[in-house]
Amino acid sequence: MKIKNNLILALDVMSESEAIEICDSIKEYLDTIKIGYPLALAEGLEIIKKLKDKFGFKVICDFKVADIDATNSKICDETFKAGADAIICHGFVGSDSVQACLDMAEKHGKELFLLTEMSHPGAKMFLQKDAEAIAQMGVDMEIRNFIAPATRLDRLSTIRDIVGPEAFIISPGVGKQGGDGKKALEYSNAIIVGRSIYESENPKIACEELIKSLN
Repeated sequence: MKIKNNLILALDVMSESEAIEICDSIKEYLDTIKIGYPLALAEGLEIIKKLKDKFGFKVICDFKVADIDATNSKICDETFKAGADAIICHGFVGSDSVQACLDMAEKHGKELFLLTEMSHPGAKMFLQKDAEAIAQMGVDMEIRNFIAPATRLDRLSTIRDIVGPEAFIISPGVGKQGGDGKKALEYSNAIIVGRSIYESENPKIACEELIKSLN
């Protein structure tokens, strides 16, 4: 997945009008957005197609799918039918549950991102100790896309070593969570930024300044 300026906007706002306003202000800088449960639950899955049709964005649905295989399959099917270009799933649920997501992505000709380790402090309590095994599972399953944290560069580097140079890694945690975007891009292919852009007084200027800092 080629991503303009190596930057993805995490659009975790709560209304269609706010989403459109923000997207309109940053559309010249980005071509990929990430939509999570806040916007999808507030406005329904229809918001995916609305934003794609209006702005031409690629949309990654950050639903962190983490259920049994049969349920995962249904979640992914509905998400891809709604127009998503990619979906994010957790790896800790095991290979059968992940395979269900992968199968549905392949059926629709879309992408799957495997979450190895999250960016917030609490991820160190339980998820971090299994992150390397999750990454290796993804490699064994021939998954191409991964998520690893920009907030812990040592962990990001380790995940990169496991998945190899050809894998595509996107990294959350830049900005409000303290991650350094430029340093993260030494290991990842793109960074994910949310609040630093959409909570700013001028998202366009925030986006411009962030991109300058990456170069």
